[in-house]
Amino acid sequence: MAEAPKESTSNIGLEEMGTERQEPKKEQKTFTVEEAVETIGFGRFHIALFLIMGSTGVAEAMEIMLIAVVSPVIRCEWQLQDWQVALVTTMVFFGYMIFSILLGLLADRYGRWKILLISFLWGAYFSLLTSFSPSYIWFVFLRAMVGCGVSGHAQGLIIKTEFLPTKYRGYMLPLSQVFWLAGSLLIIGLASVVNPTIGWRWLIRIASIPGVVLILVFKFIPESARFNVSIGNNKAAIETLERIARINRSVMPEGILVESVNERRGRFKDLMHPKYLRTTLQIWIIWLGIAFAYYGVILASAELLERDLVCGSQASVTEEFGDHSQENQSPCHCRLFAPSDYQTMIISTIGEIALNPLNIVGINFLGRRLSLSITMGCTALFFLLLNVCTTSAGLIGFLFMLRALVSANFNTIYIYTAEVYPTTMRALGMGTSGSLCRIGAMVAPFIAQVLMSASFLGALCLFSGVCIVCAISAFTLPIETKGRALQQSK
Repeated sequence: MAEAPKESTSNIGLEEMGTERQEPKKEQKTFTVEEAVETIGFGRFHIALFLIMGSTGVAEAMEIMLIAVVSPVIRCEWQLQDWQVALVTTMVFFGYMIFSILLGLLADRYGRWKILLISFLWGAYFSLLTSFSPSYIWFVFLRAMVGCGVSGHAQGLIIKTEFLPTKYRGYMLPLSQVFWLAGSLLIIGLASVVNPTIGWRWLIRIASIPGVVLILVFKFIPESARFNVSIGNNKAAIETLERIARINRSVMPEGILVESVNERRGRFKDLMHPKYLRTTLQIWIIWLGIAFAYYGVILASAELLERDLVCGSQASVTEEFGDHSQENQSPCHCRLFAPSDYQTMIISTIGEIALNPLNIVGINFLGRRLSLSITMGCTALFFLLLNVCTTSAGLIGFLFMLRALVSANFNTIYIYTAEVYPTTMRALGMGTSGSLCRIGAMVAPFIAQVLMSASFLGALCLFSGVCIVCAISAFTLPIETKGRALQQSK
């Protein structure tokens, strides 16, 4: 009987000890990846991330712009007609369109970093093979394969977006345009020297070098921490965040990382969810229209220079392009770029960064939607101004402003698309948008290189009309992402 009270007291003591041990768990602090990214802040890691992932734009620009500077040469070498020259660009974007959806889906399921690496290996391999093309058919096929690889470069933007603190996204992502500009200027400058001397095949080989170099430095960039927590790999996410904190000489938030695991990732039907259906459809329209306008400007610039279509020049006539000389009536029109043509392309290309400061101000103060609708409306206006009879300097000025505007359009829609979708479907959202974008890019060559030869004003009105539709779609987007935290799940 005397032992009973002692046993009771012992039990009470154990219960009290157990309660004391459990109390810290109830008060255990927790944090999310979003909170960790904001706490760590911007620092040296993000600068390295910006330089490495931003450089993917150099490689992509060189591969895409390559067609514009090589087209006059292969037209002459293989005696190609207008539709055959346009088909080269179209097939590049056809490959891009197909693989953009596939790689976006795979990136949401298996990781952004893996897909980015595979896409660069693929692109570099087929780009080198293109330089050995024995015929036009092989050239078209191999460039289409390059397009498949280039479609995965968008994962670099997603990785940047998912690591950047909220207040820096509106500033750092538009600055990535500098890398696209650098790639465009580099390929035009190289073409002006290499094409007349050692030929277009060596130009393609040289253009593949940046992609090969980037493959070697990708190892310094980790997989997205947001992706890792979405698949339940919190340990890898914490290691990545701790590494970033060390590099930035910052600290991690107190507590343990807590995020919900979503087994359903990268599903197409999620894009059609009532919450995102209207946003998805309008984004697709905008992406298609922006690409149609962007590549229309690039290819129209090359076409205007190649055919010397300046008001008052010998090549222009009273009706549309009515010089009835034997050369212009030939279905295989052949005229190589002169040094002055490369200079004009360089000047108009520099325009891509001319509005970058204003674009950054607009994105951060007016918001993504209003900023995009304004630049799309101005793009429509400047397309129509190309029909104004002007001098060569006037034409360069119009092309300069058009390049600046279409570049601002791309900056804004890239940021908006990466921000509006949650982590579980962000890569797929970018992938499907990129795919629709390439439909516009596939149509653009036939308007800028074929229809423009038949009806200059008709082609300009078509480009302008599409831009107006995009401006309306941008203005009526249901979600504004300015200052909005990235969503982890639907």
